[in-house]
Amino acid sequence: MIHVPNKIGVIVDSFRVGVKEGLLKAKEVGADGVQIHAASGNFVPDKLTSSARQEWRDYIASLGLEISALVGDLGGHGFQDKRANTEKIAKSKQILDMAIELGTNVVTTHIGVVPEDKNGEIYEAMHLACAELSAYAESMNAFFAIETGPETAATLKDFLDGLGTKGVSVNYDPANLVMVTGDDPVQGVYTLRDYIVHTHAKDGVRLRASDPRQIYGSLGYEPLDHEKVAVAAESGEFFREVPLGEGSVDWYSYLQALVDIEYRGYLTIEREVGTNPETDIIKAVQFLKKFKS
Repeated sequence: MIHVPNKIGVIVDSFRVGVKEGLLKAKEVGADGVQIHAASGNFVPDKLTSSARQEWRDYIASLGLEISALVGDLGGHGFQDKRANTEKIAKSKQILDMAIELGTNVVTTHIGVVPEDKNGEIYEAMHLACAELSAYAESMNAFFAIETGPETAATLKDFLDGLGTKGVSVNYDPANLVMVTGDDPVQGVYTLRDYIVHTHAKDGVRLRASDPRQIYGSLGYEPLDHEKVAVAAESGEFFREVPLGEGSVDWYSYLQALVDIEYRGYLTIEREVGTNPETDIIKAVQFLKKFKS
């Protein structure tokens, strides 16, 4: 058995009971930290004053928890549409500013499917937006962390290598790679080793090949819709999200890879489907703790 040193987190919204109740449940299930959605709802920069942010930070600390990251995904086509990027970049920076006040330096996001054509307008728009965000984050010793899944680890690494700074890095989700691209999540850890700053603990199976643009959205396709992705993960047309340890992720090899690259960040449980997410999350915490003893 390997010894995994990482703390265990839970995405508060996975409990589907609101932030405050979700925080209590995270404490009850034995998590060390939480990730909170900060791009929609009431937990957004425009609705939280500096004093309110301090109150939340103190309350979360009083529960014995810390914030592993914020979810700053603004949906739509990510940063593929240059006409929308000025506003999205500004909002992303506001979310990162709030994250720092709340005690975390990681904001996870989707940027859109990275296209193969490096000379196209979409690639250029994504590159320019991410280069600006990367420089901003690096100036604060912080990270915008792209969630894996829409493209292979090799394609994502090539994109990140071209930014010049590491303020835009990776939120590693092994299940997304399994379910959508069919990429090897273990090898992907070694490929992206220089960029992984946060991870999602999720599992799934791939049923048949799909075009990632149909799942995650892209210019010329429907925009990213998280509810639609969740429905797809439950309906099982192309893939199915399943409880931790019941899918195609080889957890022993995957966690060993994280140990090998000396990753010390969070393993944050995400459960987007299922009729009883709390039960699944409890099982997931217990599953991960087996590797810590």
